[in-house]
Amino acid sequence: MASLAESIKELEADLAARPIRIAAHSDMPFAILRYPPSEEFVLRKHLRLLAIKLNQDHNRKVTFISIARLVWETVRKFGEEDLFKTESLRGFDAGQRHVNQLLTSPDFRPAADSVLEKMASLSPHKDVVFLVRAGGFAPYIYRTSQLLDGLHNRTLVPVVLFYPGSAEVGTDLRFYDLPVKGGLAVYNYRVKVYGVQS
Repeated sequence: MASLAESIKELEADLAARPIRIAAHSDMPFAILRYPPSEEFVLRKHLRLLAIKLNQDHNRKVTFISIARLVWETVRKFGEEDLFKTESLRGFDAGQRHVNQLLTSPDFRPAADSVLEKMASLSPHKDVVFLVRAGGFAPYIYRTSQLLDGLHNRTLVPVVLFYPGSAEVGTDLRFYDLPVKGGLAVYNYRVKVYGVQS
């Protein structure tokens, strides 16, 4: 596996390129950077420095969108009390399903719609989005693959999802190194995944 520093360096080169090289398809300007969950705080430091460098050296503005914050904004908007009641009466798994419903149903606020709202004023020519703190979807609230799928064909702004987990086979990823429920299938896209190369 590539080290975190090597992955960040490779990502920086691809984001600095004109045109950006993070994706092979213009309708999917997305990439994933996989990193060990134990390096969360090291990653945050690297990303702050990378954002400064991209802005100063390459005129690219980075917008950070916290997935954890997005989840809690949605829960608060549609009723924390309902979530707490569901979990206390029916258990933790029911609580996770409840939050998943809030993040997937058009009756509430689909996660991709929330991300797109935060990206509304951004330009694909100068802006880049870093989706961080994906732990907000843990342990099994929502699959990160669903989020990228929900953005497909809806934005041309480059998006990099920072994925805490391990690489299994090729580009199959295991979220937070948790036991797998069903297939891995977080990566079923034609996007580049940084941090999986040996």
